[in-house]
Amino acid sequence: MTSSERDLVTALRNELAAIDPARACDRVAEAAGLGPDLGTREPAVTRLAVRLRRAADPAGPAFAWATSAEHCRTAWLRGRFLARGSLSLAGGRTHLEFVVEDDEAPTLAARLEEVGLPASWRIRRGKGVVTWKSADAVGTFLRRIGAAGALLELEARQVSRALRGELNRVLNAESANLQRAVAAAGRQLDAIAVLDADGRLGEQPYVVRVVAVGRRETPEATLTELAIRLDLHRSAVQRALERLARLAEAEPTPHDREGRAGMMRVHA
Repeated sequence: MTSSERDLVTALRNELAAIDPARACDRVAEAAGLGPDLGTREPAVTRLAVRLRRAADPAGPAFAWATSAEHCRTAWLRGRFLARGSLSLAGGRTHLEFVVEDDEAPTLAARLEEVGLPASWRIRRGKGVVTWKSADAVGTFLRRIGAAGALLELEARQVSRALRGELNRVLNAESANLQRAVAAAGRQLDAIAVLDADGRLGEQPYVVRVVAVGRRETPEATLTELAIRLDLHRSAVQRALERLARLAEAEPTPHDREGRAGMMRVHA
């Protein structure tokens, strides 16, 4: 990731760690999500763990996913993400994963599916890895656990990146079209020169000759621009240019050569 992307991920995690649950049950749930071993040394997360443990009632009930309310489950998931989750934005791709003990991975994946956020899981180097690679799924999860501010910045960057990608695609397409048009115009001018040199150009129908003159005068013009300039239909211009190209590729007939020789004798 770039430094900008790393800064955004840090800001997102700091935003989540700064949330102070109002309900006692949510504090218990988030502390349970953090677990006894944080798996991170981030100061904001460490301070959160200390704060939640200090606020915990030793005689209070423990967190139980099956019987907990939705808001308690959300608090638990927030704690689990801060303790065992990571977010990657490298290369324009959004990737979120939890790295947990191997036996916890299927349980965590089942809990996520239960709250409408199905994720894939696998075992990697002896650890359980629960993963989302969909930007929509990651965004929904982060929004649900309270990362509203940083998520807006993340989404803005994704939109900006998508717009830049679309703009580059359009520019590349336009550049390719322009290169093809220039190459086609060059071939057309070569064909006109060949036909003019052997006398066949003067034998062509009026529209073909007009198009040939127009192409010579405006070699950079598109078919549409040439048609407007000559007050012809675009299809007529295209057919004329195609005819010129075909004729130039074909060898002159004896009649063509005799006609050319006759014209040279007349001019002489």
